[in-house]
Amino acid sequence: MQGNATTVDAAEIAKFEAMAAEWWDEGGKFKPLHMMNPIRLDYITRQIAGEFGLDLADQRPFEGLRLLDIGCGGGLLCEPMTRLGATVVGADAAELNISVASIHAEQSGLDIDYRATTAEALAEAGEQFDVVLNMEVIEHVADPHAYMNACAALVESGGIHICSTLNRTARSYLAAIIGAEHIMRWLPKGTHEWSKFITPDELFSLIETAELEPLDRTGMIFNPITWGWSFSTNDLSVNYVTTARKG
Repeated sequence: MQGNATTVDAAEIAKFEAMAAEWWDEGGKFKPLHMMNPIRLDYITRQIAGEFGLDLADQRPFEGLRLLDIGCGGGLLCEPMTRLGATVVGADAAELNISVASIHAEQSGLDIDYRATTAEALAEAGEQFDVVLNMEVIEHVADPHAYMNACAALVESGGIHICSTLNRTARSYLAAIIGAEHIMRWLPKGTHEWSKFITPDELFSLIETAELEPLDRTGMIFNPITWGWSFSTNDLSVNYVTTARKG
């Protein structure tokens, strides 16, 4: 990988830096992520436990695993992963996100290695992880193919890569842009660009091209009546998550 190569989209970073102070406000601009976080954690912990033969009933089941959350934001996933015993690196290209995440971790008494950096820089430095979390990031990068290659390079042999994103469908446009940005006003207008959403087949192609083995893809469905989230193996029309293994 060439020195200083990056897939960071400066305009996307600016959007999230403008909201950085609200990462831990459950009623603020990141309300959708706070609402989704329990189901994300459920999926992530079950996939890690299944792949590494771990017992989630243990107090710190992920002890001994090195985990990267790329595009970590304010640390909504880094903190629970640390509590479960993993050695966590949280990386984000937005320096303000890292500042907020670091302060919150310190206030919570958690030791998390937060870095204002990119997937490309970490890969270039030869970093390796048992688990790479790549959640709701790929739809914001300038070059998804190069970005996925960098993320794959960060996965240790035998490790796993977990990636979630938004499908490019009419339903996702209505839910993520019209609903979340214009009607509910959970997110500032322009947070998402529908044209950058990625279909499951496109994501699996990127994963395979990066020499990872796809293992699973699962939909995450929001029910506006129950105001809750659930999994679906059939409906990947809006939010979905994937798991892949490094051979």
